[in-house]
Amino acid sequence: MLRDLSLAIEPGATAVLGPSGCGKSTLLRLLNRLADPDEGRVRFHGEDVRELDPLELRRRAVLVPQLPAPLPGTVADNVRFGPALHGEQADPARPLELAGLDPEYADRDAGRLSVGEQQRVMLARALALDPEVLLLDEPTAALDERSKHGVEETLAALPCSTVLVTHERAQAERLAQRVFEMAA
Repeated sequence: MLRDLSLAIEPGATAVLGPSGCGKSTLLRLLNRLADPDEGRVRFHGEDVRELDPLELRRRAVLVPQLPAPLPGTVADNVRFGPALHGEQADPARPLELAGLDPEYADRDAGRLSVGEQQRVMLARALALDPEVLLLDEPTAALDERSKHGVEETLAALPCSTVLVTHERAQAERLAQRVFEMAA
């Protein structure tokens, strides 16, 4: 539960740092209306998010979950999923490249990839929507050090703003221009 939180997130990379259970993931859910606040307001570019269409908001502020959850099918199917919901077609090559995966991954079964590769597919799926901001919930939590380093390199080079939730101070400092710390 979040109480007495006031935070302005500027364009660029922001990290939200804190221990498990302090509300970091809840904050991300509030930012794209997967949850609504009981009190107070959450604003996106000055507008109360409750006044925005949830699907359009989720296209502009895309959540990449902590644990990869690829859809059944190929990597390309996963990358095309979001744009298809909006009646658009997407070429998976660019989002895959931005996520640090070679376009040859497009025809692979997403469910048969390593966890690190699946996390990159989740990132590519989000990037296919051309979001204004990516909401990243512990994007390297389930990864080994090599995969973690690769995903961090990818995140550092993204063309959009990011809000990164993490419990690792060093990661927050490596990947963000601003670090906001929450207490338990």
